[in-house]
Amino acid sequence: MASLFIIAAPSGCGKTSLVKALIEKIDNLCVCISHTTRNIRPGEVDGENYFFISQQEFDKISKNRGFIESAQVFDNCYGSARQTVEESLEKGYDTILEIDWQGARQVKQNFPTAVGIFILPPSITALKKRLTKRGQDDPATIERRMQGAVDEMRHFNEFDYLVINDNFEIALDSLSNIIYAQRLSTAQQSNTQKNLLKQLV
Repeated sequence: MASLFIIAAPSGCGKTSLVKALIEKIDNLCVCISHTTRNIRPGEVDGENYFFISQQEFDKISKNRGFIESAQVFDNCYGSARQTVEESLEKGYDTILEIDWQGARQVKQNFPTAVGIFILPPSITALKKRLTKRGQDDPATIERRMQGAVDEMRHFNEFDYLVINDNFEIALDSLSNIIYAQRLSTAQQSNTQKNLLKQLV
C-alpha cells in the first residue's frame, strides 16, 4: 500500500527543486506529472516537467472526469490524471502531486488519506528576491505572483505538515523525514509487515 503525498507551495519557494532532490534521494518515490495549458518555459521538457496540452485537450479530459484535481492558476489550467496516479500507487510507488491548495482540496475528497505538505518561504522579502532572480517574469507578473503567493499562504492550515525553505538542505531533510515517517506509520507497516505481525500477534 503506497502513499499519496501532496506538496504545495507559492511560486518561488523552491518546490520543484526540492521535489527533484527528494526523488533522487529516496527509493520507490515518484512524481505524478501534471497536465497544463501554460507555455513551456526554457529548459523544460514535455512529458518530464509537465504534459503541455491545449485548452481544448484539457477541457476534453476534464469533461470525461479524467483528473482527480484540476485548477486554474493565473491564466493557465493544471490537472493531475486519475489513471496516472492510480497506476503509480498500484505499482507500489509512493507518489507526489505538485499542486496548489485548490487541487489539494479536491485530492483529499478522492484520497482522504493523502498526506499534505506545504512549503513556505522564510520571509516575503526572500520570496520576492527569488522570483526576481529567476529572470522569467516582468515586474508586473512578479507583483501578480507575489499577491497570489500571499493568497495561497493563507491556506497553510489545510495541510498536515509545514516546511520552511530557508536552507535548502534542511528543508530537504524535513521532507525526507515526513516520507520516512509515513512509511513507518501503523497503517503502512500493517500492510508491509503482514507476515511478521501474524507471527508476533
